[in-house]
Amino acid sequence: MKHLVIVCTALFISTISFAQFQVSVSSGYALGSAGMKLGETVNISETENSYGSFGEGANFQLRGTYFFGPSFGAEIGLGYLLGTDQTISEVDLPNREVDAVARARAFGGSASIVYRFTNNIYGRFGALIKIGGKTEAVVYDKTVFTQEEADAFGVPLGSYSETNYKEDFHGQFPLGFIAALGYKYDLSDHFSIFAEAEYYGISLKRKDSELSEFNTDIVLPDGTVAVSGFYSLDNLPAGYNKETTYVDNLDNNNTDSSKKLAQKVPYSSFGINIGVTYKFKGGAAKKG
Repeated sequence: MKHLVIVCTALFISTISFAQFQVSVSSGYALGSAGMKLGETVNISETENSYGSFGEGANFQLRGTYFFGPSFGAEIGLGYLLGTDQTISEVDLPNREVDAVARARAFGGSASIVYRFTNNIYGRFGALIKIGGKTEAVVYDKTVFTQEEADAFGVPLGSYSETNYKEDFHGQFPLGFIAALGYKYDLSDHFSIFAEAEYYGISLKRKDSELSEFNTDIVLPDGTVAVSGFYSLDNLPAGYNKETTYVDNLDNNNTDSSKKLAQKVPYSSFGINIGVTYKFKGGAAKKG
């Protein structure tokens, strides 16, 4: 028993002597990884799939790391993803023009183990979750009226409807993987700068979506708006729902257009981060 107490005390003193807490802030840019089909591009001669990942874009991170010794540490991080536009529908036909993109606006969290290979080179790996945000779709849809439709609206042939709307998609709680390899350079006893390559492996299952903006104008061939706000959030056309729920099972006789089958969308990425670290007072020893 006496020997056990001595060993535990020695381990505790050793941990305290090496313990060190540090805070890092960084920013970077990531390219999509493990991309999946997000939509289609259609013109008069062909239809082409559009692939990508909503994980592509700029990110901002705040991380706190506690080192138990000269090599091992634990880290908690918070981040924000400002995703780039991903094509979900692009149509270029004589009577139809669609430009629809979607982008991530997401907050995430991570819990990782950090290992110092040397005083300058380190690696970290752990779990990644999305804790908030949305995937925002921005859609422009121009449809030229047929003669019958133009007569019904009392406008000349060549007139068209012009629809702009935004739809926010939300997902279920996801769990992913994060890994990084980096190099740091000490500027002083407290400050250092670093650069790292980072991988996110995560996908998101959709839960629901909601229209946040919707407007349709009736436009004459010369571009003059004949009727402004013909359709709006409070007066949606057939086939549009203010809220949509995504489910795993849908009855073959279902007639409720506000329910759709769920799908997973990719958020995986590979990118480069650059940042600054501040080390609080501690006795962490350098590893050569």
